[in-house]
Amino acid sequence: MLKDKIKSLAKAYKEEVIANRRHLHANPELSFQEYNTSKFVKEKLQEIGITTIESKADTGWAALIEGKNPSKRVIALRADMDALPIIEANDVSYISKNPGVMHACGHDAHTASLLGAAKILNEVKGDFEGTIKLIFQPGEEVAPGGASLMIADKVLENPRPNGIIGQHVMPFIEVGKVGFRPGIYMASADEIYVTVKGKGGHAAMPETLIDPVLIASHMIVALQQVVSRAASPKIPSVLSFGRVEALGATNVIPNEVKIQGTFRTLDEEWRAKAHEKMLSIAHGIVEGMGGEVDFEIKKGYPFLKNDPELTHRSHQAAIAYLGEENVLDLDIWMAAEDFAFYSQEVEGCFYRLGTRNESKGITSGVHTPTFDIDEDALEIGAGLMAFLAVSELEKA
Repeated sequence: MLKDKIKSLAKAYKEEVIANRRHLHANPELSFQEYNTSKFVKEKLQEIGITTIESKADTGWAALIEGKNPSKRVIALRADMDALPIIEANDVSYISKNPGVMHACGHDAHTASLLGAAKILNEVKGDFEGTIKLIFQPGEEVAPGGASLMIADKVLENPRPNGIIGQHVMPFIEVGKVGFRPGIYMASADEIYVTVKGKGGHAAMPETLIDPVLIASHMIVALQQVVSRAASPKIPSVLSFGRVEALGATNVIPNEVKIQGTFRTLDEEWRAKAHEKMLSIAHGIVEGMGGEVDFEIKKGYPFLKNDPELTHRSHQAAIAYLGEENVLDLDIWMAAEDFAFYSQEVEGCFYRLGTRNESKGITSGVHTPTFDIDEDALEIGAGLMAFLAVSELEKA
């Protein structure tokens, strides 16, 4: 039985997948700078015996594993390769060797898992019909998103997949379990860059100034009504400002204040209206208080929608592989993912791989200096991806 064969191979290759993950973790590279990572991935694919490997978006790869009757059906599997600008605080043998750069979002696990799945699939290619396309992409963490560049470089062509599957580590799910959600799952993400301009000077003479700090504070508070009063309660929305820079002093009012934030939602029509509302409120508040404002909204990733039918089939295949008790139903998640670009082009399924283990102290969230995974998850990460791919190829 092919499922048992895949499970056996996933177990046999577990230590190799772990070793690959540790190598990647120790040698992280920032978005669109994944040159050594890219070289490593290509070398591993060649070692596996995969010969059809095509460069995409500078540091990305698209590779093919052809079974019998390769044109019958095509399914794509995707992993991202970039790391984050974070100083790692873990006490592990595979700690980052690149100061200030860390695989704090699990992309090392994603890449290692897909390499493991590739090895499994290449070994069993005589047991399935169709073609599996492996996509290793750069730059998931920063706009415009490596997925958009891979698509522009025709990664979804020649051959075009009938669907695409991606997985992402989840530190809130126990190792051994996975999670799925059909339909709208993750939010769109826009970056906001604001400069509020006034007239600075001595803090003891406010009557001679146009205080951009005061104006900016009013603007930030007023903008919250975009979510609290302008958005439908039926549409999840988040507006957050994470950076406010006013380079004055106790007795100095600066000439300007710089602000950065993010807006996220799950509805494209409301997203466009919210942009207009933010601009209107910002200009009204700032100019009404005598200042000037530059308000830039950089449109980022779209919302991620899992194809209901593909996700249902994948959910059922995961139950067959792991058991019903280990397959969870997920809620919406207001983080963003550039896998959304793929899901706008072809049927997509983006699911979660549990990596949490409280008994080992592995509980930190992604994008933190202490993020790590229980590496037992990698056996599932490689095996389940392989099984989902062959299960989808069997669809009539």
